[in-house]
Amino acid sequence: MEAKSILFLTGSLNQTTQMEQIASYLPEFSCYFSQFFSDNPVVASAIKMGILDNTVMGLPLRQKAEAYMAAKNMQVDYQAKDRSYDLVVFCSDLLFPKKFEGTKTIWIQEGMIDPFTNISKVIKKLKLPRYLSIGTSLNGTSNLCDVYCAASLGYRDYIIQHGTDASKVVVTGIPNYDNLEQFRENDFPYRDYVMVATSDMRETYRPENRLAFLQSCVDIAAGRQLLIKLHPNEQISRAVREIKSVCPEDTLIYSDGVTNEMIANCAELITQYSTVVYAGIALGKPVHSYFDLEELKSLLPVQNGGSSAENIATICRDYLMHTGPKEMFINRLSEYANFESNYAN
Repeated sequence: MEAKSILFLTGSLNQTTQMEQIASYLPEFSCYFSQFFSDNPVVASAIKMGILDNTVMGLPLRQKAEAYMAAKNMQVDYQAKDRSYDLVVFCSDLLFPKKFEGTKTIWIQEGMIDPFTNISKVIKKLKLPRYLSIGTSLNGTSNLCDVYCAASLGYRDYIIQHGTDASKVVVTGIPNYDNLEQFRENDFPYRDYVMVATSDMRETYRPENRLAFLQSCVDIAAGRQLLIKLHPNEQISRAVREIKSVCPEDTLIYSDGVTNEMIANCAELITQYSTVVYAGIALGKPVHSYFDLEELKSLLPVQNGGSSAENIATICRDYLMHTGPKEMFINRLSEYANFESNYAN
């Protein structure tokens, strides 16, 4: 009998490695990967024209993800053109390709969800396309997937509050952010600096006064060494030019490297809209963020020693093998509450 097949939708390198980890626990199935895409003709045209090049659907991030997958011998089926699937694992439900209607689907939280804004509220009320929120505030709230895997109890509440049925949501933790203690032991050569992790607001069409932000970082550092880690999606040459115009000459600038190791070695962490703020919180660092810090602490992804990928894979396997109506499996999701029993937030 041919093995059942799973399609994992990827995006950024973070999303791609998360899906890779989950798939590693499902060796008995045929696992394929595709960059996140849309079969909406307007969105598809925007992708082809390069208008969405700074998003996970654009060509630059697709090329990075597919280069990584090729190096790891991961099977790629972009846009699910080559075969049909028994299960599709989503990294975002801001768009839901029509070809997956009727297929079993699971949504995986991949990181921080942007704050719910007045724009988000209008989009929900008028039932406009969720991607018009220009951010991730509505990710996980469509209620279109069958199962939703949340990073924490706080995020579970957020997803339910903004539109997804409570019966569909289970807290599993998320790969890459569930064992942050492991990064304390590292070979990164610098220590005790003030670290800045930037965001790709301008690249994703949101306003930002970068020079003012950099000046605030200089003020917070108050003469201490600065280390700036650029977001992977940023225009590096522009960002470096701005840093050199505002920050001290000895400022360290990185466009790649293991961000969590850098955070583990820092004395203080400054962020904007970045999931890496959770690494700072989990590792006990003084942190700065555009988000409310108390709210961030309530949303912190569960620290379960790195078991999130296996937790999610267990749900994938069980759902794939489930032969009754989807509703019967959804009604059983409370059985996975044991995933929540050992959380140490």
